[in-house]
Amino acid sequence: MQMPIDDRILEALATSGLVLSPSVIAFNIDKARSEVNRRLSVLVDHGLVERVKRGYYTITETGEQYLAGDLDPEEL
Repeated sequence: MQMPIDDRILEALATSGLVLSPSVIAFNIDKARSEVNRRLSVLVDHGLVERVKRGYYTITETGEQYLAGDLDPEEL
């Protein structure tokens, strides 16, 4: 994990407070949807993002803790 795009994805989810699609996230962080989609899978695997239903994601409590600096990325 630990790529700059990961933080941007998590920040987009956290600041919106909404369930978002990869397309909406990609548009808002100026990245390709395919790249966002790949990284979302990794973030889900690490428990930072939850797949609400197919194509829709939200940040988890663990993701919020990571953004706040309360979680060491090496522990994921």
